[in-house]
Amino acid sequence: MDVILTGDRPTGRLHLGHYVGSLKRRVEMQNSGKYPTIFVMIADAQALTDNADDINKVRNNISEVALDYMACGLDPKKTTIFIQSQIPELCELSFYYMNLVTVSRLQRNPTVKNEIQLRGFKQSIPVGFFTYPISQAADITAFKANLIPVGEDQLPMIEQTREIVRSFNTLYKEVLVEPTAVLPENSLCSRLPGLDGAAKMSKSLGNCIYLADSANDIKKKVQSMFTDPTHLHVEDPGHTENNPVFTYLDAFCKDEHFQAFLPAYQNLDELKAHYQRGGLGDGTVKKFLNEILQNELKPIRERREELAQDVGEIFAQLKKGSENAREVASQTLHDVKAAMGIDYFGKSSLL
Repeated sequence: MDVILTGDRPTGRLHLGHYVGSLKRRVEMQNSGKYPTIFVMIADAQALTDNADDINKVRNNISEVALDYMACGLDPKKTTIFIQSQIPELCELSFYYMNLVTVSRLQRNPTVKNEIQLRGFKQSIPVGFFTYPISQAADITAFKANLIPVGEDQLPMIEQTREIVRSFNTLYKEVLVEPTAVLPENSLCSRLPGLDGAAKMSKSLGNCIYLADSANDIKKKVQSMFTDPTHLHVEDPGHTENNPVFTYLDAFCKDEHFQAFLPAYQNLDELKAHYQRGGLGDGTVKKFLNEILQNELKPIRERREELAQDVGEIFAQLKKGSENAREVASQTLHDVKAAMGIDYFGKSSLL
């Protein structure tokens, strides 16, 4: 039986990058009926690895992330939504896995290298942050998850988990499950660029459209988006590649949007062709993108506002989900310790 695990760091509200990269897919998988066991983790312990001096930032965003989850359609009755720090078994698993990974292997992890550079740590890298691929392996294996919805940038992390699983199963006993990454069906969604043209939409860079943004905020942000710097006049030929506005259209636009918002064109190929030969202004394209995003995000925003009226109920659901998740993780830890032979008082193992 397939088991899915995924999650997000609660360092801010979720944005369009999260939505198209994995969140929308999670909801689709939940509602498909094909995946009865789905765990979604609010990774607060992982967030503390580079926010230890700002506990409130992490603490206050627990509810923000949970609201985004549920507003997008994740249902606590179908999906186990839990808080990472409430599952102490994950820390113990991480400790055992640390013995299976070398420092040099962690240093070669492309995702870790990129994140260290992004945050400007240089030589002042918190140990918790440096070892978070091991922590992530604990998160995945604790629930014996075999399907992990992620973006392409997280593939090195999944590969490191697979290595840890193979090492453990070979050295001790085959009790852990090797995970497989599940990428977005639309490859263009795997790494949505920032509004400023940066390679990645990021909360820390402030180049995001948030799921909770007002209609006016979305409009302003779309109007300010970076486009083709060589497309100075309407009549100039324009480039659609590496143009964030068209990347967003690739991710969100459907043929029916043209009939509703831009009937002069039948599909995105026609729009691109006109832009490339000249005669189509950025303002027209941005206005079209704004209409599409407003159409996509309005029901999410309205549902979020409704859920926010009772945050107490949100936390009640998180508490229940965390309790259920801990039961599963506890059983895995039991299996791991038995495989290692350190269940000293279990079944008279020392006698």
